[in-house]
Amino acid sequence: MGETRTVRPASRLRGTVSVPGDKSVTHRALMLGALGAGDSRIERFLDAADTRATLGCLRALGATIEEVAGAAPGEGVLLVRGRGRAGLGEPADVLDCENSGTTIRLLSGLLCGLPGLAVLSGDASLRQRPMDRVVRPLRALDADVTASAGGTRAPIVVRGGPVAGGRRIETGVASAQVKSALLLAALEADGPTTVIEPQATRDHTERMLAARGVGIARTPRAGGAVEVTLSPPPGDLEAVDVRVPGDVSAAAFWLVAAALHPDAELTLRGVGVNETRTGILDVLGGMGAAIERLEEREVGGEPIADLHVESSELRGMRVDGELALRAIDELPLVALAGALAGGETVIADAAELRVKESDRIAETARLLRSFGAEVEERPDGLRIAGGAGLRGACVDAGGDHRLAMVAAVAGLLASGETVVEGAGAVAVSYPRFWSELERLQGVPGAGLEAP
Repeated sequence: MGETRTVRPASRLRGTVSVPGDKSVTHRALMLGALGAGDSRIERFLDAADTRATLGCLRALGATIEEVAGAAPGEGVLLVRGRGRAGLGEPADVLDCENSGTTIRLLSGLLCGLPGLAVLSGDASLRQRPMDRVVRPLRALDADVTASAGGTRAPIVVRGGPVAGGRRIETGVASAQVKSALLLAALEADGPTTVIEPQATRDHTERMLAARGVGIARTPRAGGAVEVTLSPPPGDLEAVDVRVPGDVSAAAFWLVAAALHPDAELTLRGVGVNETRTGILDVLGGMGAAIERLEEREVGGEPIADLHVESSELRGMRVDGELALRAIDELPLVALAGALAGGETVIADAAELRVKESDRIAETARLLRSFGAEVEERPDGLRIAGGAGLRGACVDAGGDHRLAMVAAVAGLLASGETVVEGAGAVAVSYPRFWSELERLQGVPGAGLEAP
């Protein structure tokens, strides 16, 4: 992750990009495939550090997962030879979740109903991230789950055993990871389980469980809350093939770059447009970005589309509430857009950003100030004064993959040269980011242009 990259301003932006497979879907496809009875194929899986962590943990639990040779970059195929819950057993060593919060939290739930003891840990960054949000509700299912620092930090210890059914569990935080951990644990419960989240979060887990024969019901409640009720299946999950949609979070970097650049036109192929994930499209649309959805279709239960984006005149806006939640991973990019838009942009109700791979509120403010933007840090978000011209800077991504890519996009739009330290962090979610940018450099001095 100590790699350094230099980015120069782009003279124009042109091209077609196939973004990597969705990280959230890849994690879940691996886990549910390992629980399934029979073989399942995962096409276009995201081959990145976070998903490799899940792959390694599942293999350590006894899952047989093979990589099919000969696929083009970004089109890889995994074959999961599922043997049902009986195919997973007690690991011989600590499960290394590396830097992946999705891996450690979802596996904590999956392991609750399986026999044996498992210890889940990760790198220094992961061991500082909050785990009480998943430990506490899992205990409410009578699961035997403990964690370090009074149940608040990894390592997490799970002793598999009976899981109580008939419970109604409030997550306390709007987190798809927490909800998914509870649903995975509830697969082994002795009756239905209802998970109540204060705001609706991404629903990939529910869609993928339903496709595998699990009874799932989603019921909206007042104030944006949602109840999800799972009825445990009588046997193992069905084996289902998955074609992973393009990750809208990865597409967002190119969307923002093109919308902000004065001479841009890009098309992004096969992007997932699940409405629980498209907050960034709604935000950019509200700011005036010219983004068009083309060839809308559905693959494996997930809606996808090609996205066409052109240079736009953006205006600042307020992003809060449910919209901030649906765009949570892309909010640092929203802040960058706000710095170059006309008028003020305010991001609120986003305190969750402080417990990501870094404190993304503080680090986004630091990064944008390096480029000359006027940014006010607030407890739950940011205020960005628009209309600033950015100047090239030397910035450190601080080990955060998304901030490394935000810095690169800022460098494309700034005057002068930008140096991004810690550029290798992109391997967590978008390993081909730098090579994609280089591939698209067709004219000397252009930061992004298709050949």
